[in-house]
Amino acid sequence: MSLLKKYVNRTEFSSYEDYYDNLRINAPEHFNFAYDVLDVYADTEPDRLALVWCDDNGDEAFITFGALRERVNKTANLFRQLGIGKDDHVLLILKGRHEFWNCLLALHKLGAVAIPATHMLKDHDLCYRIKLGNAKAAVCVHTDDLLQQVDRAQAETGDILTVKISVGKKEAGWVDYDEAVAAMSTDFPTPPKSEWPANDDIMLLYFTSGTSGFPKMVQHDFAYPLGHILTATFWQNVTEGGLHYTVADTGWAKAVWGKIYGQWLTGSAVFVYDNDRFSAASVMEKIVQYKVTTFCAPPTIYRFLIKEDLSKYDLSALRYAVVAGEPLNPEVYLRFLEKTGLRLMEAYGQTELVVTTATWPWMEPKPGSMGRPAAGYQLELHDADGKPVEVGEEGELVVRTTHGKPPGMFGGYYMDPEQTKSVWHDGFYHTGDVAWQDADGYLWYVGRSDDVIKSSGYRIGPFEVESVLMQHPAVLECAITGAPDPVRGQVVKATIVLARGYTASEILKAELQQFVKNTTAPYKYPRIVEFVTALPKTISGKIRRVEIRGDKERHA
Repeated sequence: MSLLKKYVNRTEFSSYEDYYDNLRINAPEHFNFAYDVLDVYADTEPDRLALVWCDDNGDEAFITFGALRERVNKTANLFRQLGIGKDDHVLLILKGRHEFWNCLLALHKLGAVAIPATHMLKDHDLCYRIKLGNAKAAVCVHTDDLLQQVDRAQAETGDILTVKISVGKKEAGWVDYDEAVAAMSTDFPTPPKSEWPANDDIMLLYFTSGTSGFPKMVQHDFAYPLGHILTATFWQNVTEGGLHYTVADTGWAKAVWGKIYGQWLTGSAVFVYDNDRFSAASVMEKIVQYKVTTFCAPPTIYRFLIKEDLSKYDLSALRYAVVAGEPLNPEVYLRFLEKTGLRLMEAYGQTELVVTTATWPWMEPKPGSMGRPAAGYQLELHDADGKPVEVGEEGELVVRTTHGKPPGMFGGYYMDPEQTKSVWHDGFYHTGDVAWQDADGYLWYVGRSDDVIKSSGYRIGPFEVESVLMQHPAVLECAITGAPDPVRGQVVKATIVLARGYTASEILKAELQQFVKNTTAPYKYPRIVEFVTALPKTISGKIRRVEIRGDKERHA
């Protein structure tokens, strides 16, 4: 049976109001997901399915909790042998490899800090993350030239990164994971609880994008997994004995939303499809083949799915589908409902939070709406003066924290108290997102107040792309904004003032696009490039992105 009842006061509710008013999540002292969930299942139900994994090469794995604990313990012993221990920071760049779960849970057992990251990062990004994250070790999948890029970043950052572990292939200067872990013991004695990390110790660090600087590091503590009971149990509606599939790379926070914590606490196994290129047909085939019961993806994925002939797929096992990451076009909702009979249940959250608002199982969906607040989250909409707005009026979405931070909320930005205070002060956390509320209490997303671009589920900070473009000699000034796109939601647009001696042309446009692709993660490159003679600015010299986007785009 699931472990859910250990951590909540109730599991059944008659209405949204009943759920919101009465659900309580209980975090015991010194909660550790690896010991309290993985090991408990391994002790009581070792044959219970934890993870179903497959790739495009025909490989697959059905991993039970008993087998997973052995893998995790071997990995923990390897890490310890390599000098990784409590409070050490470890980069995990593992794409969709099943070794991610071994490594993440091993770090939890050691009390170390995991820093998941995408394999699409380049030298520039890696240097920044090694330095800011104080990464002692990196565990990386052997893909493209990632290992070589980490080698170059290591040389650039001095003696910070001392341990490098490769997964999938041997590489000079790297510890071969498969070879090294094979020699390790499956025994890893559980230390006394007094030696476990405290609930407010840092467990995870995630980079998040912003507009006023380079990416910040969001820190989550050891109690954070319990917050994802809201995400998995009550939004994704996963069930005991089910199989949940969230489309997300392990480098993104969405992976821990949908591929481990809340799902296992609720008693559902998780499904992982390690694909190199997205294919709507392949996703549907996997859902059918492995009898996925609950499914989560961003709107972009659904836009591709509805273009498929869904009538040819046996979706009898699939009983629930949810969507998050960007606002959902009502047309997508209606076409998916028409083709599958499933209502898409929307939600909103941030890397700093867990699911914060959602269309919960007791509610009728309003396509395009963020739904209503999660239990434990007191949300308000404030105007520029910090005053609550009226129904129907736009305001910034804020989280009240006067009675303590709600389940799953972050503990601040790592080593950046000033940035933390700028968004979390006077008893409120400021999301930076603008919304309005209708008469039924449903919230509707308007846009980011800080200009973060959401494209195909990716969050892209304009400052990052601007800083790369400014390295090109042709660029005198530039501004990065989001432009509406029917498939991706938004695409990156670069508005550029050229340096003297350069002339606008399609050749130069392609050169600048390729320059960004080669310098930072490829998904960040500007699909639209506009050359202008000057950028609109405020009297203080700040670029007016609102003016570049235009009113229509601003409210899209």
